[in-house]
Amino acid sequence: MAATGAACSAVALLLAAPGSASAATGQFRYAYTTAEGYEAAGFLNNPTSGECINLPAPGAAPGTASRAPRNRTDATATVFLNADCEGDTFYTLPPGASASDRLLLRSVVFS
Repeated sequence: MAATGAACSAVALLLAAPGSASAATGQFRYAYTTAEGYEAAGFLNNPTSGECINLPAPGAAPGTASRAPRNRTDATATVFLNADCEGDTFYTLPPGASASDRLLLRSVVFS
């Protein structure tokens, strides 16, 4: 009887525990221009997988895009020209891949 009670308690505990969020391991980097005109690098450390991440607007001009993504995570990154991972202008970067300054982005999702 005690074993049955312990097993039921263990199952209840597993069901009650919140699931841990999946995250890509590593760093995602991108370039942008500051309001003062300086080149700068932005980064995301261990970003959450399966969740769209809007990158902060560069300071040079509101609404302008960041550029030159570098996916140094262990997950595939899909970058979008539009915010909220919307639109049909996107590019997929496998783990370890980079793109040139010509690739503009405003949001990213990791899988």
